[in-house]
Amino acid sequence: QAQLTESGGGSVQAGGSLRLSCTASVRPRSNSVEGWFRQAPGKEREFVALIRWHGGSAFYADSVKGRFTISRDNPKNTVYLQMNNLKTEDTAVYYCARGSQYSSSDTAYDDWGQGTLVNVAS
Repeated sequence: QAQLTESGGGSVQAGGSLRLSCTASVRPRSNSVEGWFRQAPGKEREFVALIRWHGGSAFYADSVKGRFTISRDNPKNTVYLQMNNLKTEDTAVYYCARGSQYSSSDTAYDDWGQGTLVNVAS
């Protein structure tokens, strides 16, 4: 089981950028997938982006496509979420998660971080 630690959240004006990081306590397996999810106040958790550790193929939610970029640094065992042109509706607690399925469903992920808050002000 991997312990995941997110960082990089904070407050930013609409149109600004933030980069979130997620560092794991153990190295990924050959089939590991890392995902980012978010949960806004009063809403259900939703998928944001995912990346396959080996190969680097990525997939995004329509709401962030073209604005967010997910990447990974294998030696650092870290996944990043670069968020540009942030909107007020991006305000949420962002969670990283690790699983073994290339899936946007949160049920496919076994290990979760504690979350980091992103607040986008108008």
